[in-house]
Amino acid sequence: MSDDEGWRSQEATAYLDSVQRAGFAWEFLRRNPAYRRDFKIMSRCIATGTATDLEAARALGKRWGLSFPM
Repeated sequence: MSDDEGWRSQEATAYLDSVQRAGFAWEFLRRNPAYRRDFKIMSRCIATGTATDLEAARALGKRWGLSFPM
């Protein structure tokens, strides 16, 4: 089963009852096709040297309202 297929199962999401905001937000983002696309783009920019890790993380963070430990 892929990541996308089992997200509605009780077993796969039971822990969300006790997760804090950051964990819940991560679960939303990792399933969001637009975020996944942006993350792939960020990763490609880093891999090709188009952007530094910091530049790419800041751009992704700004777009999605995220902060990364630097």
